[in-house]
Order: sequence, then structure tokens, then C-alpha cells
Amino acid sequence: MPGRVDGGPAFQQPYGGDSAWAQELLDHLRPAGRDLARLVAWLARTAGASVCLQDAHGGLLAGEYLPLDAAVVADVAAGRISAAALQDGERHVRLVGIRHPGPGAAAGAVLAVARPAPFDRHTAEILGRTAGVLELLLRERELAQAGRRLRRATADLRLAILQLLMVEDTVSARRVAAGLWPGLLEQDTARVYVLEGDAAERDRLADACVDAIDGRALVVRCPAVDEHVIVVGPFAEVAERLRSLVAERPGTYLGGSPRQRLALTATAYGQAVTALAVARFRPERAAVYAARTRPAQLMDPTALCAWTAAVLRPLDTLPHHVRAELLATTRLGLEFTAVNAAKVLGVSRNTVRARMDRIAALLGADFSRLTVRALAHAALNTEAAHGPYDPGDAPDTPVRARFTELLGTSALRSWAEGLLGRLDEDGRDLRRTLRAWTGADAHAERAAQALGVHAQTVREHVRAAEPVLERRLTAGGTDLYEVVLAHLVTGELPAPDLGVPGPGAANPDQPDASVHR
Repeated sequence: MPGRVDGGPAFQQPYGGDSAWAQELLDHLRPAGRDLARLVAWLARTAGASVCLQDAHGGLLAGEYLPLDAAVVADVAAGRISAAALQDGERHVRLVGIRHPGPGAAAGAVLAVARPAPFDRHTAEILGRTAGVLELLLRERELAQAGRRLRRATADLRLAILQLLMVEDTVSARRVAAGLWPGLLEQDTARVYVLEGDAAERDRLADACVDAIDGRALVVRCPAVDEHVIVVGPFAEVAERLRSLVAERPGTYLGGSPRQRLALTATAYGQAVTALAVARFRPERAAVYAARTRPAQLMDPTALCAWTAAVLRPLDTLPHHVRAELLATTRLGLEFTAVNAAKVLGVSRNTVRARMDRIAALLGADFSRLTVRALAHAALNTEAAHGPYDPGDAPDTPVRARFTELLGTSALRSWAEGLLGRLDEDGRDLRRTLRAWTGADAHAERAAQALGVHAQTVREHVRAAEPVLERRLTAGGTDLYEVVLAHLVTGELPAPDLGVPGPGAANPDQPDASVHR
């Protein structure tokens, strides 16, 4: 064998008698003592030797690198020999193969011990017993690693199912889920829940959810928000189990959606996030999306569907699966930031923007305008709620005229005046600021210039309007679009044209702003 290794201190008889070393070795099997490096260091001290533990490919697992005969090491690693004893000048070397837990004779690791004194019977016994303990520790480590890989793969599979649901591909989602969770998505409807807790504790929260629902729901670590766990629950008992889980965990909150078709998972997710904001202010730390009056409910349903059909008619030339993917992406993109929408869907931010730009170009919509986004949001959610329409039934009436008529009902005007009228009692004239801010496409700086105030004043007024209106405004999404529609109904904002060719670009220069802002 080439090279020479200086041995450690001269071998000393283990203190405490012949049985002391055995007790020390057993201590390395205790839960607190299971560490390869500690055990190898103990062997080096006890045997007065230099010790190297390497994997079958030569990678160092513990100890120190030793110059060894490559051919002999290869024979031990391959299982052709189980052990070898060599002498290289003044150095005495023992090599022991640590068996791999899988089939075959190949070793999972090779233990090499080199010392200046010969290996007597006592030292050889210590080496042999230590090799057995190392085998147990290595096997435990491989099982732990396999468990982690399995959990990672399962988590990735759950996320893939959620992303398929988000783009309305329920057929593929059911097919993927059937292998591991038979019957999970057999129902046509489900509720979506979002749990929020400390980001550092999210894995434990997700595991607790899995244990609590016992295979009755899909549990996913949110790819967009580190504090969130998403649960898609088709079964009624899921809500009660999650509420009990939250009650036992201080600092944890739960938001839930009403029951929705699986194809509307993206819509239900947005509703659950909205409910989560309410849950933070409730003593039970849980809330379900409130079925409050929506402006669409105050419009003529036949006229609303006809207007939606006219707006979305340019998309009828697309293949069905492409149309569904583009619409699902755009619905999410109109609710959340570009980065978060991309993470939820498992695509890049540029992909989200490209899909939205394609929709915008087909619809002739300029998504840089807040009022246009509000109308597009209304059209997309109307179709999602009422299902596909027959393109042959779409009217030829101009789109803008039809939408103007939709805003003319007395019930809708009463709703809009009641909503915005809440702001009139504030001495800061929040209504004026909000009108300027929405008219400036939610840009505080532009609104500030129009009002002759500081941009920070605009931001403070908008935030102050949120609790009065009971709606999130700065986060964008459904709440903001409802306030925009209220301004359209009262005539404080002009109704935009939708369907007229335009640039339709979704803000390319705001990487983590809302896609639609």
C-alpha cells in the first residue's frame, strides 16, 4: 500500500474494564447520541488509530481521509470481500465493508482504521462491533433520507394536482390524485381553505393538517406565501377538523370559501384568502367568505351573460384547452401579484404576463387601466359562475352600450351610493381621494398630482378607507374591482370600452406589483 499514516496515540486498554467500551458503544445508539462523526471519533480514541468512513464512491462520511489501496477498497465496496487486513511499513490497516440495506452484496460504506500497533483480538472485537453499530446508523440515515424524498415527492404531487385544478384541468387532476388518494376528487365540488401561521412552523402545520383530515382533503404548502397552507376539501367534515386544529394552535388563522365547482378552484382560493383577512380579527381566528351582496347580483342576469358572451367572443377561435388555460391564468393574474400568480400556477412570471397579454390583445383590452381590469374581471367571473355559453347566442349589440345598460338598475345604484356614502362622514374627504386614486389606475403618485397633495397622504387615505368599506384596496383583486364598479355606477368614473383593439400590455416593469396594476 502506498503512503504512510501516522497513528494516533498508542493504543490504551479501555478504562473501566473489558465491558466499559461496550457500554460506551451502546450509548451511541441512544437517540441523542446517533451521530456518525461522534462514533468515528470515539473509535479513533478507543483504538488509538486514524479512522476513515467513506461511502462506496469514495466520499468522506466521517473521520479523516486516509491513503488506501484503491483496488482493495473497490473489492470491499463491491462486496467481493467483506473485510481486509493490510500492513504498509509501520502502519497496520483494517478495512471493513458496511453492508448496504438493499439487495446484493455491495457495501454502502467502507470503514478504514489505521494504527501503528498490530490489531490484537481485543481491538479487532471493538472494530467489529463498531462496524455493526455504524451499519445501523447508516441504515437509519438512509431510511430517514428516503422518508424525506417520499415526503418531498408527495408534496410535489399535491402541488401539481392543485395547479391542475387552478387551470380548470379537473380531468388530469383526478387522474393524478387517483393513484395515491382514491376518491379524493370524485365529487364535483369542494371548498378551499387557507391556513396561516408562522413560516418557520409551516411544515409542522401542514403535517398536522394531513393528520387531522386523514386523507379527506388535498393539503398543499402554498408556493406563493411562506406562511400559508392550502387545503382543498370536498368533504363536509374537513371544515370542523381544521377549525379544531386552529383552536389548538395560537397564532394560526383559517379562511374558507363557499362550496365551488372544482373548475372554480382558483376563484375559491381567492375567496379563502379574503376570508383569511377577516379571520385575523375574530376571536375564533376562523372565517368563511361572506356571501355579501355582489354588484353582479344586482344586474339583469340575461343581459349580463349576453354582455359577457360578446366580450369573450374573440376567444372562441382558440382550442378549448388553450382557452381554459388562458382564462384561468388571467383570473388569477387579476386577483394577485404577478409573482404570486406564477408561483401558484407553477409557471414563470413571464408566462403569466404572456398569457394575459394574449387575452388582452384578443379582447382589445388595455389591462394597464384599472376600469378595464374591473370589467374584464366581471366578464371572466360571470362565465366561470354560469358556465360556458353558446357563441351563436352572443348578441351583436355594441359591448359598451350593453355594459352601460347593466349599470342602470336602481338596485345597483342604491348599492353603489350606499357603499361609497360610508366615506362621506370622514373629515379627510376620503371619497375624493379614493375617486382620484381609482381614476389614476391605483397609482398614488398620479393621484397626488391631481389632488395637489403628497403621495403618502393618498396612501394613508386609501388605507383609512379599507375598514370603512370593509374591503381590501391596496392588495387589488375582487374588493378593489367592486369599488371601481361602484364609481362607474355613480358616474364618478367613465365606463371604458371593452372589445376595441388596444395594446393590452400587462405592466412589464413592475416585477412584484399586481399583474394588473
